[in-house]
Amino acid sequence: MVTDKRPLSPHLQIYKPQLTSVLSITHRATGVALAIGTLLLVYWLVSAAAGEEAYHHAQIVLGSMLGQFFLFLWTWALFYHLSNGIRHLFWDAGYGFDLETAYRSGRWVIWTPVILTMLVWIVVAG
Repeated sequence: MVTDKRPLSPHLQIYKPQLTSVLSITHRATGVALAIGTLLLVYWLVSAAAGEEAYHHAQIVLGSMLGQFFLFLWTWALFYHLSNGIRHLFWDAGYGFDLETAYRSGRWVIWTPVILTMLVWIVVAG
């Protein structure tokens, strides 16, 4: 029996990450983050139903710097996942597969959630 010492392919030490692969991995990660972050929303809604004291406690937790930070990241994840999901809908319809369009739409997916997150937080804070 001959044991081959070569690494299995593909693996991350050989291939350079491409924009499309990074966006795909980030899409999956934001999906997980949205599922976990939705627990914050459930916590807030349950506290509102549980009474004034529970709601006040939830407002303190979510209004803290750490709570605001997680809400900010959750907002970004929501807009990223939405933007990349729309991109995937176009792909499902057969559009945007050529390399130039794929990279252009990828850049849109990077910047759209940043802009939308900032706009939402400016409106919320103002």
